[in-house]
Amino acid sequence: MPPPTLDWLPPPAADLPAALRALTESGPAAWAALVGHAGTRLDSMGTLLVDRALRRLFGDAPPSGLATAPVRLAVLGSSTLDHLLPALRVGALRHGLWLQAQPGEYGQLTPDPAAAFRPDTVLLALDARAAIAGFDPGLDVQAAAAAMDAACHRIVALWRDARALGCGVLHQAVLPIFPPQFGNNEHRLPGSRAAAVDALNARLRILADTEGVDIVAIDQRAARDGVVNWHDPMLWHRAKQEVHPGAAPLYGDLVARLLAARQGRSRKALVLDLDNTLWGGVIGDDGMEGIVIGQGSALGEAFLDMQDYARGLTRRGVILAVCSKNDEANALEPFEKHPDMLLRRADIACFVANWNDKAANLREIARRLNIGTDALVFADDNPAERAIIRRELPEVAVPELPEEPALYATTIAEAGYFEGTKLTAEDRGRAAQYQANMARAQAIPASETDMAGYLDSLEMVLQWGRVDPVSAPRVVQLVNKTNQFNLTTRRTTDAAVAAIMADDAALSLQLRLIDRFGNNGIIAVVLGERRDDAMHVTDWLMSCRVLKRGVEAATLNLVAAESRRLGASRVTGEYRPTAKNAMVRDHYASLGFVPAGQDPDGATRWSLDLAAFRPQTVQMRFEPPPTPPAGTVP
Repeated sequence: MPPPTLDWLPPPAADLPAALRALTESGPAAWAALVGHAGTRLDSMGTLLVDRALRRLFGDAPPSGLATAPVRLAVLGSSTLDHLLPALRVGALRHGLWLQAQPGEYGQLTPDPAAAFRPDTVLLALDARAAIAGFDPGLDVQAAAAAMDAACHRIVALWRDARALGCGVLHQAVLPIFPPQFGNNEHRLPGSRAAAVDALNARLRILADTEGVDIVAIDQRAARDGVVNWHDPMLWHRAKQEVHPGAAPLYGDLVARLLAARQGRSRKALVLDLDNTLWGGVIGDDGMEGIVIGQGSALGEAFLDMQDYARGLTRRGVILAVCSKNDEANALEPFEKHPDMLLRRADIACFVANWNDKAANLREIARRLNIGTDALVFADDNPAERAIIRRELPEVAVPELPEEPALYATTIAEAGYFEGTKLTAEDRGRAAQYQANMARAQAIPASETDMAGYLDSLEMVLQWGRVDPVSAPRVVQLVNKTNQFNLTTRRTTDAAVAAIMADDAALSLQLRLIDRFGNNGIIAVVLGERRDDAMHVTDWLMSCRVLKRGVEAATLNLVAAESRRLGASRVTGEYRPTAKNAMVRDHYASLGFVPAGQDPDGATRWSLDLAAFRPQTVQMRFEPPPTPPAGTVP
């Protein structure tokens, strides 16, 4: 059978080797070209070619100016893993990440603290035989339960060893490679190794939630692709390769999308074409009665599946938008009047239907939503439109939708554009927040000459407090995802935020904004540490959704008050320029900070004398955050 492929990506260059040989100098252009090649449907040979070009041009040194932090990944396991390293590097490249991958010695399961390679992340890849060591078909129920407990204990101990060294942990799910020995009711054989794999994977997912570990779900992919495409018993016995080399490109992508999600690189919005994407036919020509959608039609039900998938994404925090070449009134009609539509106008945060080119409209959608075009996924059934967007906006993700509409949702899901690691309350409410934001934007023109009146009309309440266990997951998420209004674009971890929470002398502010249109959730985070007589701000980031409402000044008032309370006489900070945060270049200067120096890399340092500082007037009320009920999940 053919190996699993990256079906959602376009085909690679017709002469990939020649295209790679043409890259002769390292630098931003070569990096962008390699990212482009990595973003195609590479097989295992194509993956090796791109990896060789990557190492030839850049060696072990990441290119300068990347918007993401380099990743140092230790790949540890109980089988042969070297054949997976090129796919891991190219998978990371596809997601804009620089990855240095280092395999351990054969059978090494914990990082060596004395080794020169200092990983920040560990990928633990236990083969199935090692994972369920101790299981035997002859075990009774009690002995099988004890073997399962022992297996979980061994693995959790490995996770904790890695975390004790400051590493994040990814854990490869166990491949279901064992043949059944009891048949359809295999689960009734207490010591069955086949059943033990399923049970162990289920247990590990529960344990991973409490241990802060992310699961690389190759068991789910193998269930879809067929285990035979992921594991070859002959390769295992000859070379101890558990993962088939043909599956390596997909394996690398599964790992890389988790690494990218940890750095906030998951996409934020799904932008949908309409005709022959959400329904069959052309609404402008066929009218409401002529489009194909709904029960009783195989094609109509396929489009409903696509709508159902898109609507489900909004429930977990993905923004929906529409980009269609249509008259707006015609495009809106099915959302408002068609009885079989699952998606309604209220589900769409930004609706753009006109006769402009779609690249221009995608830029406009990103502008209205206050996100980058690199946060967009554009789904369109038309190959010509897809090709245009890939050429004009290469940073936009454009899945290669198949001809069969019944496969649209599966294709987008398998691409992993919206990979998540944690789900917060703010995620669940994001679609409603963007709808409310559009209502706020529509209210501005009526008050253009009276901005103070407009701000008063918002009836803003700023709830603030120190970072706590409830807000911590969202704080980590924001620090790792926010790029535009972020003074340093420094990334963090759960452990680092927990350490700040435990430090009574540290500055740790989380701010929530509520107005008459709704609750914006946590919209700002400021973290800092004492340095002599100064409170040094290490992280200051805000949501672009709340700009021009005085929140910047209100935040400074809180930073100054908290810094004084903690014994500081100055507040210091720095601005580190990136490709995306130019909008905050003058942030400190605009708030009254004075220059305190500049570093060779272009970073500027700033200082504010608290003795001379006077709180600024803002048009909002301050409140402490509400106390969550016991047992609340953030």
